[in-house]
This record gives sequence, C-alpha cells and structure tokens, in this order.
Amino acid sequence: MIKAHDLSTRSNRTRQQIIDAAIETLKEEGFAGTSTRAIARRGGFNQALVFYHYGSLNDLLLAALDQLGEHRMARFCEQLEGVQTWADLVAMARRIYAEDLESGHMAVISQLVAGSFAHPELGPQVVARMEPWIAFGEDAVSRVVSGTPLEGLLAPRELAYAAVTLYLGINLLTQLDADRSRTDRLFAAAERVSALLA
Repeated sequence: MIKAHDLSTRSNRTRQQIIDAAIETLKEEGFAGTSTRAIARRGGFNQALVFYHYGSLNDLLLAALDQLGEHRMARFCEQLEGVQTWADLVAMARRIYAEDLESGHMAVISQLVAGSFAHPELGPQVVARMEPWIAFGEDAVSRVVSGTPLEGLLAPRELAYAAVTLYLGINLLTQLDADRSRTDRLFAAAERVSALLA
C-alpha cells in the first residue's frame, strides 16, 4: 500500500523534474522553442504531467521563475547583512550579475520578457516578480544612506527601481551581445563613484 507521504514525495520530485526541464529548455531553446513537448522530451516524462501539475505552459514557466527567484533571494539576503557602504553595494551587484550570467538565470528572464510580446498576459506576471527585487534594492540603499548626508536627498525606492531597471536592461543586452567589456567598464565606473561617496 502506497502511503500519502510517499505519494507527496513522488509528486514533489516530479514537479521539480518538470521545473528543471523547463528551465533548461528555456535556456537552450528560447521561448519560441519551449513547448510542453520539448520540456517533456528533455525531462524524459509524459507531457500530460505538465498540465496535471501546473495547468498550463505559462504557469509552469512562471513557477520556474519563482523558484529561481526564491533561491537567489535567499542567497543574496544573507549577503545583504554585510552591506554597509556604497562599495559593498556595488560589489554585491557585481556578484549578482556574475552569478546570474553563470547560472543562466537572466537567460530565463529575458526569454520570458521576449515571450510576453507574443503572450501579453505574461508581461504583468513577469513585472510582478521584479517587485521583491525592488524591495531588496530599497533595503540595500536604505542601509547605505542611513545616517549620512544623502539620507534626506535620495529616495531609496526610486533608486532601487532605477537600479533594477538598469540591471534588467544590461542583462537583456548581454543576451544579444557577448562582449561584456562595456558592462565591466560600467561596474568599474560605479566602483570609482562609490569610492568618492565614501
């Protein structure tokens, strides 16, 4: 007799297998090549499982983005504890950028952004998933400006929104242009500015 716990464990494993296959398919095939059939083929399971566990392809892709975001947020929230200066903030942004490139996370986001043009219902969902990162940025900026003359001059939320927007734009361009030297120069300039602010 199969116990409820065993069924739940098996179901969770299957859901994870589907998400992993969806992420890899998005990275390798792009949004246009990411179908339930392609995901099932990559993961070695029946495509009906996608609909059984997630309801639709778009819901699966958003669930994959949620999972990636949750893992990243947990990791970077720990690092945020050590951020006290502008230099710390720029260094953390550079680490996030490098990790996102290495992991393929930005490839997933950029493909979902691209897919939202053909499927407009995806757009607001992707934007909503940027909100925790704006709040994260707001917290980081607030830490850095607290108790300094800049505290009354800068609006942390607006600055965080600008930073997330810039970051998203940089990463989208990186997907189109493999030359990352301009981004490296941008981070170097931010490091020089942070040294002046110190």
